[in-house]
Amino acid sequence: MKSVIVVGAGIWGSSLALRLAETGWRVTLVEQHAPGHLRQASAGETRLLRCAHGHGEWYARLAWQARTAWRALGERIGEELYCESGVLWFAQEADGWEHASAVVLDGLGIPHARLDPADGRRHFPDFSAAGLSFLLWEPHAGVLRARRATQVVARLAVEAGASLVCGRATPRGDAVSIDGDVLRADRVVWACGAWLPGLFEALPVAVTKQDTLHFAVPAAWRTPGTPAWVDYAASVYGHGDLDGAGMKATSDLEGAPFDPETGSRRVDADSETRARDYLGRRFPALRAAPLLLGQVCQYGLTPDAEWILHEASPGVWLLGGDSGHGFKHAPALAAYVADILDGARAPDARFGLQPRVSSRGLRTLGRE
Repeated sequence: MKSVIVVGAGIWGSSLALRLAETGWRVTLVEQHAPGHLRQASAGETRLLRCAHGHGEWYARLAWQARTAWRALGERIGEELYCESGVLWFAQEADGWEHASAVVLDGLGIPHARLDPADGRRHFPDFSAAGLSFLLWEPHAGVLRARRATQVVARLAVEAGASLVCGRATPRGDAVSIDGDVLRADRVVWACGAWLPGLFEALPVAVTKQDTLHFAVPAAWRTPGTPAWVDYAASVYGHGDLDGAGMKATSDLEGAPFDPETGSRRVDADSETRARDYLGRRFPALRAAPLLLGQVCQYGLTPDAEWILHEASPGVWLLGGDSGHGFKHAPALAAYVADILDGARAPDARFGLQPRVSSRGLRTLGRE
């Protein structure tokens, strides 16, 4: 039986552990805290699932595959992990990123529609279309219950036969040292998110502090039909009230450098100000909505927002750089990585450690 150690029980590591355990591997899943712990980027309340990625056809196709997998996983456990609310993109340019996304979605046969800005009032009780050229509508996109999904997938991996080991892992050649014990396997995958650049030198990954905010909204805004939304050019995104956690309205601007283990988990005051300013412009009735929930997580991003999937030494793989648009892909990406570990395919060259050119276009503009 082939063996693998997966370090990190966030959504990527847990999804890979589940896939490998269910396909005959002997799996050890290592997590220093617990799956879904609040320091994980995977442990935010929610993440968006959308297929629009500008010119990124590879990611659009993978996200569509992941949507099918998330729906199947929810049916398997009898729980809605994925709320298919739809996503509206607020396009400020007629031929910009959203237009490029629509061209890719059309080529892949993924449902979408180009709407007049005024159609936003059909989706939101109060909406200002000021400055918008059009709306890009993805009816089969939506919102993932992120922390819950991470816990469920890790549990299913254990039920499928994976061994969950609690401890802080460090590399020791082609092995893994956990609190002095050395573990070995045919393959080792380091999928430890924001901790990855602290374990391996010269990785092109910057870890930044990211504040997420949820606002209490009136009853009219708490309907299941309220879609998620993204303003690519303004680097802001959010969704309607889900499970009583309030309407999410959060900046995608990259924050200050951050230590995921020791960094402050207090939301910055200017994050709330920035979110309120945007709400006031696009959803004027919500400018003064009470802040209901603030969480701090972190991004671990490469300069071009392309992921890292790299064999650092024979049998030792690094998997990361996924923040901001990686969560939704997890079940489909797990199948892709499993094929690579099996030797059935090679990773795409974009995921290597070659010099990266700064570009954040796979999620939002990433800057003001």
